[in-house]
Amino acid sequence: MKSRVFNALERALEERRVPYFAAPDGMTVRIAERTAFEPDALVAPLPEPETASLEIPSPIIVVEVLSPSTARVDATTKLRGYFEVASVQYYLILDPEDRTVTHHKRGSGEVIETRILSKGAVTLDPPGLELRIGDLFAPVNA
Repeated sequence: MKSRVFNALERALEERRVPYFAAPDGMTVRIAERTAFEPDALVAPLPEPETASLEIPSPIIVVEVLSPSTARVDATTKLRGYFEVASVQYYLILDPEDRTVTHHKRGSGEVIETRILSKGAVTLDPPGLELRIGDLFAPVNA
């Protein structure tokens, strides 16, 4: 699932030809001096950091894929934490069981707008991406 999300982000960036890059699981986002999270995928402005660097300083989109052991933290602690990073505009939480995307978007002031999507597409502008919900989940076996 993590690789599907990363691949969908990469394809969307390539199609739009915007000056951003996608990074897979393994990169970290600094929340505070002693706190960092490792999202399942992210998008940040170019240039990409050196290959030895694991920390992404200015992500614009962060994505987490729910699992039973992380669901509570993803929906509470990480939601608050990611939006403490000034560059973060979107936090997507994907639920593989329900096949839904919880789309959190930075609003004006301290407002965080939330939508839950199970079909259609999610628009992330900036940087001008549109991700089809169906592309984020494995095909359903008939």
